[in-house]
Amino acid sequence: MKRSLGFLIASMFLAVPMLMAQDMDHVEVGAFVDYFRLSNNAAPVSNFFGVGGRGAFNINPDVQIEAEMAYDFKRNYTSTFSNGITTTTVNSNFRTLHGFFGPKFQTGSGAVRVFVTGKVGFDNFSVNNQSAQIGFTNTVGLTNGATYFAVYPGGGIEAFLGPIGLRAEIGDDIYFNSGAHNNMRVTFGPQLRF
Repeated sequence: MKRSLGFLIASMFLAVPMLMAQDMDHVEVGAFVDYFRLSNNAAPVSNFFGVGGRGAFNINPDVQIEAEMAYDFKRNYTSTFSNGITTTTVNSNFRTLHGFFGPKFQTGSGAVRVFVTGKVGFDNFSVNNQSAQIGFTNTVGLTNGATYFAVYPGGGIEAFLGPIGLRAEIGDDIYFNSGAHNNMRVTFGPQLRF
């Protein structure tokens, strides 16, 4: 009995890597650089750059379920306060955080794939300087620490050489705050599939 159990366990450890080697397309993980163009015309600083990561697993060769998160680095936004006598300028250190989850539809499992995606999630906006929050909120219309529901339709291309690849994607990051706000978002980075 012990010998049969040992043989069964050893067989499983040998069979799983062989099955995985035949189809290296079950899971994908990746990192990316993120460009986010905030569409709010009142904000003088509207280009954000950051980093992010994503993970996906296959439902079938043409459909994946994917989750991603990106952090856009702080940008200074200058708020000017005037009480009629004096004027003060304060930097706000404005930053964004994005999180999305949803399906990715791709053209098979070959070396080069074209894909479209539709995800739901959130956009979070923060201001790190307390004295700048009032002017920033009045000018840009985003409150500090505000998290808004967002949708993300997008598409792109990815190319693999074995398990390592590159992915480029562009989409419309739409957050909802008293209506829909469309914002261009571009990501590029390495992918690993296994």
